Amino acid sequence: MGHYVEVEKGVKLYVEDIGAGKPVIFVHGWPVNHKMFEYQYNVLPKYGYRCIGIDLRGYGRSDAPWSGYDYNQMADDIALVADSLGLLRATLVGFSMGGALAIRYAARHCGRRLCGLVLAAAAAPVFTQRLDFPYGTPVEQLNTTIAGLYIDRPKTVADFGVTFFAKPISDPFRTWFNGLSFDASSYGTIKGLESLRDEDLRDDLPKVLLPTTILHGKLDAIAPYALAEQMNKGIQGSKLVPFEESGHGLFYDEREKFNQELLNALDSK
Repeated sequence: MGHYVEVEKGVKLYVEDIGAGKPVIFVHGWPVNHKMFEYQYNVLPKYGYRCIGIDLRGYGRSDAPWSGYDYNQMADDIALVADSLGLLRATLVGFSMGGALAIRYAARHCGRRLCGLVLAAAAAPVFTQRLDFPYGTPVEQLNTTIAGLYIDRPKTVADFGVTFFAKPISDPFRTWFNGLSFDASSYGTIKGLESLRDEDLRDDLPKVLLPTTILHGKLDAIAPYALAEQMNKGIQGSKLVPFEESGHGLFYDEREKFNQELLNALDSK
């Protein structure tokens, strides 16, 4: 069942609501949408979980305003969806940029309506390298990608996807997955990547007081595994689960393990 939630005047987010039971909120990565979690939606409702997939502003079927692509606003959007649905003791599952937003939500909203976090290949605590943070992607690389989005968005997105998965995928799967990004607005895609480049969540980590499970691929060429180690150090009591054979797309590279670890995390909360 799909419906829309208004998060500010004239801006509505699309929300897919699947199954019944304990709520699990899914927040997608850049630059795709909630459909990336298809292989989780197929499984979790069988175990009594209600899957709530949100298309962030500017992505998927949600409205695409010109502004509001900073982490604070997007985390507030997620909070408004949770409020609108009256969710209680939900688990927030964030992938890549969605993982960064999950951290900001937990810190900014004091974990309201949540009982735990699952951070999957999260682009956090800082996605780009800094003088005092050598673990992420070079800023120059992100700037090159942003420049490419102004010139040839389809090719730039396709190039980004080349290193997404560590295991072979079929050509139809790659076409489908890359195609999810074309449902995003062009300017939302650019502004989202600018936020990934500029935002810093290091001060948020000690404010995350929820049980947190970190799932991360050892072969991740987009959000290096060292980021997961930094999150594990910064979030008290967090559990880090390495995926030895996965790249950034661990939800598909090791699909069965990912779903089982997700169920393990949900059952423990």
